[in-house]
Amino acid sequence: MKDKIFDYFRVIGQINAQISKANSIDEALHVSLKLIHDIFEMDASILWYETDNREVLRPFFWYGSYDFTSVANEKNDGSVGTCITSQAAVRQLDYKVGSDNFVDTYFNDKKVISNLVVPITCRTELIGCIQLIKFEGGEAIEEDLADVCEILADMVGLALLENEKIVGEYKFNKVILSTRGIHKSFKSGEEMSHILKGVNLDVYEGEFLAILGESGCGKSTYLNIIGGMDQADEGSFLFMGKEMVNATIGELTDYRRYNIGFVFQSYNLMPNLTAKQNLQLIAELVDNPMNVDEALEMVGLSEKKNRYPGQLSGGQQQRISIARALVKKPKIIFADEPTAALDYETSIEVLSVFEKVVKAGTTLVMVTHNEEITRMADRVLRFRNGQTYEITINKNPVSANELVW
Repeated sequence: MKDKIFDYFRVIGQINAQISKANSIDEALHVSLKLIHDIFEMDASILWYETDNREVLRPFFWYGSYDFTSVANEKNDGSVGTCITSQAAVRQLDYKVGSDNFVDTYFNDKKVISNLVVPITCRTELIGCIQLIKFEGGEAIEEDLADVCEILADMVGLALLENEKIVGEYKFNKVILSTRGIHKSFKSGEEMSHILKGVNLDVYEGEFLAILGESGCGKSTYLNIIGGMDQADEGSFLFMGKEMVNATIGELTDYRRYNIGFVFQSYNLMPNLTAKQNLQLIAELVDNPMNVDEALEMVGLSEKKNRYPGQLSGGQQQRISIARALVKKPKIIFADEPTAALDYETSIEVLSVFEKVVKAGTTLVMVTHNEEITRMADRVLRFRNGQTYEITINKNPVSANELVW
């Protein structure tokens, strides 16, 4: 017990240090909640903020393997709504069968056994709350940890400035792609490497979703699965409502041909074809392609259409590969480290093209190691150990020209 008490005081000290030295309250919140989530092994840790209409709460960011993006909490509804309405913490720490003070809640068929919601108050005005969740099979949240979380909320409230109180509501469209419980293993010699360990994620139409994570965490494997280039061992993968996990080779081929565009770190252009011919080759594979000259114009390379890849710079080749993806009029473009081999100025040129693509309505899912690029995204997802670990809604996406590294 002494060790646990020491952990609680240590976390309070770390939270205080992070809030005092952070460059922004957003940074302080992320680091502080991450400390609690990791040290005390929460299954989900969520920061809820009031939206502009002040009657609905939406998640600003969260840790854990579940996607809460589309979840909303109205005042007076559920534990989050109760916390906001009562302006008091809701402690449902120890679920017992038949208990009157705990409402059964499920996330992806997992029962919540412990739930804590504490309010965040700025200058006497309640503006949001922090929620910690433990699922069945784990240990319940202890009272001492609940006290720590309330102290964190008080620290946050004291640190908030007037202009930081309200986070604009994230405007998401319909779900175009959804995965639940995606697992994938590979055999290496006599051993099996479990790469994906139950990925749960929704991708929304017209959004820019950036995915980060250390090497080997599973992000590229996941991209290959939702891109139709590989298949999951188990789980559910829906594209526009159609299950794709057990799709045939022919169905996956059609999925890639008619719905998906790919942009990779290596440009994969045909070296013996001109830029325009590279696009025409892809255009012939689909029924209603974009005009090739229009695609070249969109990426700013009309004057280079008769050049061969070897006569183009790396950035120009990458822009041609984007145009090649656009020719199919894809629903989603998957980009895997598209700027990794490019210098800063060339990267900005390529990212400016992606910016135009998203504004035109195409969904973009990009894997990157570059933290600065995430400032452009609508949502930022971090992989860890084969699962989604953190999702943040970017309240102020910037243009490519504002990036600096």
